[in-house]
Amino acid sequence: MSSEVAMDREQALAILKQDADKILQLIKVQMDNLTMPQCPLYEEVLDTQMFGLSREVHFAVRLQLISEETGKEILENLERQVSALHEAFQAQKSPE
Repeated sequence: MSSEVAMDREQALAILKQDADKILQLIKVQMDNLTMPQCPLYEEVLDTQMFGLSREVHFAVRLQLISEETGKEILENLERQVSALHEAFQAQKSPE
């Protein structure tokens, strides 16, 4: 594999991870501003962002810039982080 192809793959992976981080930050901002996770707007933003990232991952896999397994790991990792944020938000808002 040429160094140029390796660099393209590294760049693709870095961009996908940055986009996943941006989605996570967006969710954090919404939760910090007391937007309820059950709110249709919250769900719409999350669904739209996750769909967009999944399409980016699919495209990178089709170009063979990342493996299907790596793409799956990126999406699953983001889903776990969003779920953890949601649980933390729920715990914070629940009366003791």
